[in-house]
Amino acid sequence: MTVNRRRDAPPPKTGNSEAEVLRGFLDYLRTSIATKVETTPEPEVRTAGIPSGTSLLGLLKHLAHVEKSIFLGRRTTNWPKTFRCDSTDTVESVVTRYRAAVEQSNVMLDKCTDLAAPIPHGAGERPGPSARWALAHMIEETGRHAGHADILRELIDGTTGR
Repeated sequence: MTVNRRRDAPPPKTGNSEAEVLRGFLDYLRTSIATKVETTPEPEVRTAGIPSGTSLLGLLKHLAHVEKSIFLGRRTTNWPKTFRCDSTDTVESVVTRYRAAVEQSNVMLDKCTDLAAPIPHGAGERPGPSARWALAHMIEETGRHAGHADILRELIDGTTGR
């Protein structure tokens, strides 16, 4: 196995407001995991590296669903299924869907001027969590899975860092 160590990217420099700090850290994690997935070759990117069946591509596919659930109010009834990739899922298609989900989430967050207010999911839909809670949860969720991705990527080719 070749070991490709690169210098780890430091935490982001953000503005001083609570929203700028939270969004800055979330975007940092989003970029880190998307880059880790898009720079992994086939078939390793979709190959389960551990007994649970988790793959890099599956992690990113799952995170796209979480973004849509938390920030856009989309319901998901089978969370384990969101980790599974099928033959039509390519690195390009999953990364594109993830980035689109992030962009849609950011548009929604741009509307949130009060972090204590619920995320506006739309008329007739269940009320969203507070923007503060949603941001903190997405940082936790994305960070957790970025850590999983770090381990999977190191198992594949020794690459470490963001």
